[in-house]
Amino acid sequence: MTQSRVEIVPVDDAFWEDQDALLAGLQESPPRIPPWFGYDELGSELFEEITELPSYYLTRVEHDLLRQHAGEIAERLGCGSVAELGSGSAKKTRLLLAACTDRRPTTYLPIDVSREMLVASAETLTAEFAQLRVRALWGRYEAGLASLRERDEAPVAVAFLGSNIGNTTPAERTALLEEIAATLRPGDRFLVSADLDKPREVLEACYNDPAGRSAFVRFRQNHLAHLNHRFNGDFVLHRFYPRAHYDDATSTVEGHLYATEEHTVSLKSLGVTLHMGRGDSINVGYSAKFHRPGFVADVSSLGFVLDEQWVDAVWQYGIFLFART
Repeated sequence: MTQSRVEIVPVDDAFWEDQDALLAGLQESPPRIPPWFGYDELGSELFEEITELPSYYLTRVEHDLLRQHAGEIAERLGCGSVAELGSGSAKKTRLLLAACTDRRPTTYLPIDVSREMLVASAETLTAEFAQLRVRALWGRYEAGLASLRERDEAPVAVAFLGSNIGNTTPAERTALLEEIAATLRPGDRFLVSADLDKPREVLEACYNDPAGRSAFVRFRQNHLAHLNHRFNGDFVLHRFYPRAHYDDATSTVEGHLYATEEHTVSLKSLGVTLHMGRGDSINVGYSAKFHRPGFVADVSSLGFVLDEQWVDAVWQYGIFLFART
């Protein structure tokens, strides 16, 4: 690692121990585990495995859109700083960073809860791009955005790729978009991808393991293993099986873990006991799907104007570039 070009900045040291968010989620019906608890080191690796499943089209289609349009996007961004929410391995973002560094020296500000992923991606990217500096922000989205608000006056673009905007409830999504709007200044850019609504069979195939694979099983069960580790829990993983289903009413794919038998689970450090009946579930993920005009209107209502959009005609998956007004 070239020390002068890489910096890892903790912005949210206690996010794994955020008991308030977890307690609130576990009190919902059905109980819900906040999404960041799925992305410890193992969870982040398992999610990378998910992106390689043949039925998981999102990463492949977004990669193709960026491969085709990264140069145009880099021109329209017109700035030397690109922050990314939930950067992960940055394997898609490297296409955009390649186009940016071809045009100007660029600072990349990835925001992620996995320190291991931040370090690994920083090492890879700075070795590949001589014009790139990485200042990684280790923590949740909100803390990373708060850190960005302390920057100088230089323009910045915030990227939110992977259709991760859909991994929220409507209220959470609005709050996060408001945070992004409060972070950006007039003329700054917001680059966001969104998966558009499509038939149930396509979506449920995407969010469940195909025959002979187990990436989703292990990823979702790892949420429970992580809680066991963090909060002295006694979840028995084989007592839960995962299944994702599409809710037509909300245009959302929900990933659940279903209890195979009646039993009781304790998280001793939290003083929480869950009584699980056979077939009861725990929600471990939302993936909202969008109608394009409504999505653009919702983002625009928070102080943005659409600059350009790139949409795959077959899979109806889009990358949208907004300017802050």
